[in-house]
Amino acid sequence: MKKILFLGGAHMQLPPIEYAVNSGYHVITCDYLPDNPGHEIAHEYFNISTTDKEGVLKLAERKKINGIVAYASDPAAPTAAYVAEKLNLPGNPYESVNILARKDLFRSFLIENGFNTPKNSVFRKLEDAIEWCSEVKFPLIMKPVDSSGSKGVSLLKNKAELRSLFNDALSYSFSGKVIIEEYIEKSGYQIDSDVFLLDGELIFWYWGDQHQDKECNPHAPIGISFPTMLSKNHQVLAASEIERLLKLLNMKTGAFNVEFFFDSTGKIWIIEIGPRNGGNLIPEVIRESTGIDLIKMTVDAAVSNKTAIQKFSNPTICCASYILHAKKDGILEEIKISEKIKKKTIKYNQYKKIGDMVKKYKNSQDSIGSMIIKFSNIDEMSQIMTNAEDFIDVKVS
Repeated sequence: MKKILFLGGAHMQLPPIEYAVNSGYHVITCDYLPDNPGHEIAHEYFNISTTDKEGVLKLAERKKINGIVAYASDPAAPTAAYVAEKLNLPGNPYESVNILARKDLFRSFLIENGFNTPKNSVFRKLEDAIEWCSEVKFPLIMKPVDSSGSKGVSLLKNKAELRSLFNDALSYSFSGKVIIEEYIEKSGYQIDSDVFLLDGELIFWYWGDQHQDKECNPHAPIGISFPTMLSKNHQVLAASEIERLLKLLNMKTGAFNVEFFFDSTGKIWIIEIGPRNGGNLIPEVIRESTGIDLIKMTVDAAVSNKTAIQKFSNPTICCASYILHAKKDGILEEIKISEKIKKKTIKYNQYKKIGDMVKKYKNSQDSIGSMIIKFSNIDEMSQIMTNAEDFIDVKVS
């Protein structure tokens, strides 16, 4: 029986763990949160932080694992690559994975290799950020260099906001660094989806449109809809640029979460490429829309089982994820979902109970639940996802 070590057992990380258990793999999980639901179904759990590279390596050696997976987790991805490299397991170069996981390193890589890149600078100290911001044009985007799930990401509208937003971003950075970059106006939706590499070749790509609740956080996705409304030419151009980037990094195998957009002149701006599957149910929605199971492919590829690799067929089904969220801090009173949406919902998870304290949605940590919704056509999907509040009402007192 092949052994797979999963880094993390949170709600969003359940699908690959469940698949691995049901497929006869011996499943081991680790993180520093013993109450995470993934640990309950794993065969073994160890309380080791997913960012503790040496600790995870020792565990992997002791358990003689055959594969390691960091699903939907940027902080854990370098650890998975480090362990795979040390133990000669399927994976990608640690140095390259670290570039993708660190926004400061990624921006430098983009510049060095001729990709469109916003003007940016990296800071440890507020005083240095204040000085740099006095010489550039607002608005600006500020992010921790090494966080995930939109944590600490904000739009900096003026200098007066800098102190509080800088400290917030800094609080989410493992390395104590914040990147500030110029704001580029996008044309249409920001794209958010997963691609898949096999033997260094891009064998799967499929783009989805990202949706936000601008009252909460215009940079934190509350849903991804598939297929995209992006033009076919732009879709092909994006796939070509993503493949070029991954080949420059000598990436070999597995899923990558991709975010990019086009501006009004037709230039593509790659925001980030996560060296792991995407969150917000992206692999599950892709499976519903296309029949391609990236969850299965990710797990099987981690132990060199290529029987799971599938060829992509044209999508026929319109699907979207939706993250249940609150617009303010308070007590969760009720979640009202219209009958129209209930009939179209094919998956529903609720993480918070009625009466629980919830927070205004700023990032993935504030999720109340998640849904997958299936639509009759792309126009219906666009109309409902754009006006989701008319159909899904989270009441907080």
